[in-house]
Amino acid sequence: MKSAWIILSALVAGMLLGIAIEVIAPAAGTASLPYVEPIGLLWLNALKMTIVPLVVALLITGITATADAARAGKLAARAVATFVGAIFLSGTMSLIMTPLLLKLFPLSTSAATALRNGLGGSVEAGPSPTFADFILKLIPTNPIATAAETDILPLIVFTTIFAFAITRLDPPQRATLSGLFKAIGDAMLIVIGWVLALAPIGVFALGYALAVKAGVAAFGGLVHYVLILMGIGVSCLILGLLLAWLVVGISLPRFIRAMVPTLAVAISTQSSLASLPAMLKSSEALGVDPKKADVVLPLAVALFRFTSPAMNLAVVVYVAWLFGVELTPWEMAVGLAVAMAAALSSVSLPGSISFVTSIAPIAVSMGVPVAPLGLLVAVETFPDIFRTLGNVVGDVAATKFAADGVEEPEPTGETP
Repeated sequence: MKSAWIILSALVAGMLLGIAIEVIAPAAGTASLPYVEPIGLLWLNALKMTIVPLVVALLITGITATADAARAGKLAARAVATFVGAIFLSGTMSLIMTPLLLKLFPLSTSAATALRNGLGGSVEAGPSPTFADFILKLIPTNPIATAAETDILPLIVFTTIFAFAITRLDPPQRATLSGLFKAIGDAMLIVIGWVLALAPIGVFALGYALAVKAGVAAFGGLVHYVLILMGIGVSCLILGLLLAWLVVGISLPRFIRAMVPTLAVAISTQSSLASLPAMLKSSEALGVDPKKADVVLPLAVALFRFTSPAMNLAVVVYVAWLFGVELTPWEMAVGLAVAMAAALSSVSLPGSISFVTSIAPIAVSMGVPVAPLGLLVAVETFPDIFRTLGNVVGDVAATKFAADGVEEPEPTGETP
């Protein structure tokens, strides 16, 4: 939480300095770019170098953990199925709502151009592949070469198949391979932690370069981005409440009353994990058997992030819109699949780390520039509040739905 505010402060400081220099001495600002901007780009490259190994490790550990959870009993299996269905709905909602919000509340042409130029300029669109080309590209002939070329989509297809194959191994072999990839993922998270420790320096340099290139209009562009993301966050909250009412069968006044303490904790901590004790009390207030809640809620905190597909896809769709990248229906479908996989495999990571590890694979799979994420992570503080609020609403509603569908309480202690 504190680090997020430090990163945001570094961005604001860098942009204010860049604007001041550009106003007072434009020549000095332009002359300083070759010295300052490479610092930010170097930090961004360090962040990007972790994407491929981390995606592979998290996807394998996420699938194996989900499969193990589903084997734990009827309650756990129903919970996992509920999680998958809910994140599919939230991701689909985002693919509809984000373009609609951008159409209803467009960014001015001057601000969009300034922000785009500051984040790396326009992107040349390659030839649009045919559907046959798209299908043929899904299966990599050489997974190692695919990883080396950062071709995320076929790499994810191979990794997913490999992960499901691991789940069919005998328990000792499954534990060995799962443990190996978990260790790789943990090591990469340590590396990302080191890189993010330098985020104030990197973001300051990127913010300075953005301001020198784009001027005051860059602030307007970032504010517009934050408001659009917050709009998707509000949409997630509304969707979660509607699902609690129409699917789970809880009246909205009763559900909101039970959730008030949990929502207060979620706002103050911006952490689903820290909200777990409050969620247990909210579930009990809604009539969930405590033995069932003890199984489903920890599982939800570990595997289920209701808002992640929606919010992560919104980031990618926004960047695509800003850079003029036309997204085809099947590219959106691929993005949704990758977003769902990322949501189930990102574990309970700090916000700035999960922002990078979850969104970068989606952007790469949809052919959207990744570089803007280095700056957008700095303003994630505000949308992250809605991520947490939507997640705790989804967790409690999913727990009630899963518990109501199983007659007998499951024994505790079986969750991963």
